[in-house]
Amino acid sequence: MASEDITPPAPIEQTPEQARMSLVEHLQELRTRLIRAFIAIGVGFILAYAIRNPLFRLLTWPIREVSGGKVLLIGTGVGEAFYTEIKVALIAGLFIASPAVFYEIWKFIAPGLYQSERKMAKPFVFFASMFFVLGGYFCWAVVFRVGYAFFLAQYANIGVTPTIRISEYLAFSSKLLLAFALTFEMPIFAFFFTKLGMIDYKMMFSYWRYAIVAIFMVSAALTPPDMISMFLLAIPLVLLYAISVGVAWMFRLKPAEKPAVTTTKPEQPETV
Repeated sequence: MASEDITPPAPIEQTPEQARMSLVEHLQELRTRLIRAFIAIGVGFILAYAIRNPLFRLLTWPIREVSGGKVLLIGTGVGEAFYTEIKVALIAGLFIASPAVFYEIWKFIAPGLYQSERKMAKPFVFFASMFFVLGGYFCWAVVFRVGYAFFLAQYANIGVTPTIRISEYLAFSSKLLLAFALTFEMPIFAFFFTKLGMIDYKMMFSYWRYAIVAIFMVSAALTPPDMISMFLLAIPLVLLYAISVGVAWMFRLKPAEKPAVTTTKPEQPETV
């Protein structure tokens, strides 16, 4: 008798339904990821605090540059300089720890993904961190110069020398930095959500009116309470949404790539 060639069955890809966790397990996983993310931010804070003085000079460089060194930054509180150093180091620490934070975000959502989709962890962490830092840099190098030039020009129009508290300057700058860093993630999430089959370019294009309204609402919530700051964030955000639609179209799923839902039926007995 010839021996039959027995090949092991192909491994069945684990579906999100099979990886579903209970509510308590989700909360425990969320707690673990949050603790690790905060530890990473704490390490980034320590590293940034060691170079806090150069970081503060770097943060205030745009307003000094556009004013020709004429603007005067002052402190009016006893501990204002110390708290400013703490806040500057915390903001910088968040940027330093961004790869670890995005990794923890990915690990939290990974149990709900297919095994093939979990392989996208490294590209997600790399590009999400890169665009997060790129958004902060764009704000520092471009938006700050435009915004501060406009605001300082208003002082010149009324013949007043600007004297700005460092706490107010830091609050204004940090909100814009973090807002731009987060909004620059839009094309990245559009790419990965498209590859996961959660969105497509047709859906994004059909909802562009609602997206613009939401963009201005988010811009008003994230920026200081003035129209100029809101538009400085809203206009690049609208452009990023358009880029995200293009990204979703460019990397749209082909019919063969769309995940097919298969169901197994019990084997029927043969009829004689």
